[in-house]
Amino acid sequence: MSTTVTKENLTISQCLFDFIEYEALPGTAISSTHFWQTFSNIISELGPENKKLLLKRDTLQASIDNYHQNNKPLDFSHYKKFLTDINYLVPQVDDFSINTCNVDNELALMAGPQLVVPIMNARFALNAVNARWGSLYDALYGSDAISDENDAQSGKTYNPIRGKKVVAFAKNYLDQALPLVSGSHNDAISYHLTEQQLIVSLVNGQQSPLKAPEAFIGFTGSINKPESLMLIHNGLHLSLLFNDNSAIGQEDAAGLSDIMLESALTTIMDCEDSVAAVDGEDKVLAYRNWLGLMTGKLSATLNKKGKAITRTMNDNLSVQTLNGDTVTLKGRSLMFVRNVGHLMTNNAIIDNLGNEIPEGILDAMITSLVALHDLKGNSEFSNSSEGSIYIVKPKMHGPEEVAFANTLFSRVETALSLPKNTIKMGIMDEERRTSVNLKNCIFAAKDRVVFINTGFLDRTGDEIHTSMMAGAMARKADIKLTPWIGAYENNNVDVGLACGFSQKAQIGKGMWPIPDQMSNMLATKINHVEAGANTAWVPSPTAATLHALHYHRVNVFDLQKQLSKRKQASIDDILTIPLAKNTNWSEQEISDELDNNCQGILGYVVRWIDDGIGCSKVPDINNVGLMEDRATLRISSQHIANWLIHNICSKAQVQASLQKMAAIVDQQNVSDTSYQAMSDDFTNSIAFNAATALIFAGAKQPNGYTEPLLHQYRLEKKHQLS
Repeated sequence: MSTTVTKENLTISQCLFDFIEYEALPGTAISSTHFWQTFSNIISELGPENKKLLLKRDTLQASIDNYHQNNKPLDFSHYKKFLTDINYLVPQVDDFSINTCNVDNELALMAGPQLVVPIMNARFALNAVNARWGSLYDALYGSDAISDENDAQSGKTYNPIRGKKVVAFAKNYLDQALPLVSGSHNDAISYHLTEQQLIVSLVNGQQSPLKAPEAFIGFTGSINKPESLMLIHNGLHLSLLFNDNSAIGQEDAAGLSDIMLESALTTIMDCEDSVAAVDGEDKVLAYRNWLGLMTGKLSATLNKKGKAITRTMNDNLSVQTLNGDTVTLKGRSLMFVRNVGHLMTNNAIIDNLGNEIPEGILDAMITSLVALHDLKGNSEFSNSSEGSIYIVKPKMHGPEEVAFANTLFSRVETALSLPKNTIKMGIMDEERRTSVNLKNCIFAAKDRVVFINTGFLDRTGDEIHTSMMAGAMARKADIKLTPWIGAYENNNVDVGLACGFSQKAQIGKGMWPIPDQMSNMLATKINHVEAGANTAWVPSPTAATLHALHYHRVNVFDLQKQLSKRKQASIDDILTIPLAKNTNWSEQEISDELDNNCQGILGYVVRWIDDGIGCSKVPDINNVGLMEDRATLRISSQHIANWLIHNICSKAQVQASLQKMAAIVDQQNVSDTSYQAMSDDFTNSIAFNAATALIFAGAKQPNGYTEPLLHQYRLEKKHQLS
């Protein structure tokens, strides 16, 4: 550990102490003495409780492992009774509705995409917060949402053939979202305003208003020649831009040059799965970027085509109504901050017994302190219009752990002199014990919960680890076809609606993992909206703009009214273990499965360990770029660990696959001049050793999590680099 400071029985990393003292505290009206006293008290009181909860996880897992080893074949009724007897399944609470107050419209009354971004990367964070608005034309033109057929390839210069395809797609979208009384937007030659409404002139000489004239909100420019028109559909705003001098505007009869869509309504600034923060130095980088977002002062400079460009946070948008009033719309995404879960500790602060403090307690106190700058108006920009702080709390196991997070947030509120329930909680439904007790989990935070979200990737990792001893799991692709997943996804919506989430809080769905396949996303991610989710995760601003189209196709809140009447998903289905129906796989099938898993593990781990990159687009075994984070790593490592235990493969086979795939990953990174090849020296490659440990020690890892080993090996790498 680097230089430290001692304060209130805490040994604090000097860089963290300095950040708190000289950057975070000034402007909050919280004194240094008060902050450290109350923080120390919270650590003393809740640290032991945190440890007890983790011990219960271990105790339950040991009981489940023992049960499966002694009860084969599995009798489902007996198994379910066993889970009830050990208090894994708890009696369900009576019906209730959440009481969360002071919730921003982006969470309660609007439905749209949600970005998740690593907070340690300032440029990514700024791109995400500014993705509240996105160019539909750019998103279409620059992605495979528009095909290259018939000479429509994109290149270094503008391709008018591709441009025409973009315009045709966009105007067909306008016909669906904002239809005219007569005619089509494809035939528009002008958009003009009267004293009462928007009128569209068509090529045939007709003039048509919108079928829903109330969709028009306001304009910029003059009433005779508007520069932009602001409209709304299904609660989402869109702006038509006019520029006769642009390449597209010159070709458009009405001078329409672009359509700006309200895209990423919310963004999760992530301190957890998508970052690699293993010590005080890393944590300060994360907290400093969060502070910059809360004060509006965050900036990032990048080089684009040889020119330095500085990114900052976007301003709000203002339009004039036909009666002369001004309407202001947010120019930035509403921000959550995702804290870490209950498991990890961090050496940024050592308690009076010489132990690292729980990182979840560290995050709760400091991210909330930083968010005070928003609540106190210390920025020209406002994040929460309702005076709330939004924290996503991941990887909680069951209602007791949610109740603990609720207590932690209450203690932080008291320490920071905040009104009760200022801190809102997003609950990630990504662990099996949470899924099967979801109603009770929500009840434990019913006065502050503002979000539930399925996390298929972590949920699958926990599914494998929880039932590690039950038998060999199906192949990874086949796990997606087993009954528990559909029931799990439906249950999240069913329980959320039954607990009164509709138009009060978010019900969310998981990430689109293939950022280069936007055509595929447009075709399939509508499923998340049709499932009743009023938000879903996307990997990029481009994906946010394209996914926004889905919320124009479906009015989620109308759909939720229908879904609330259906029969709720079966807990029995959720508890159905995705075991292989038979294990008569060929040697080639086993080898292919191992290679696929090992390649994904190595491709992600080498960046985590060597470069401290917690989330990135990693080429898979077929060179398809996939967004990888610790959740995907958890699945792959647990899957191989399970097959090893049940003798589907041998340690020698796995070791051979790891070495073979390391050479492939090395080749995939050959253009990176700073990359250190693993296959040059397997014995001394810290990254390779980390990947190996994740598999061979996987069954012993707490709940199958990868963080303990990743942190251990990353710290070793940082020590080597220093």
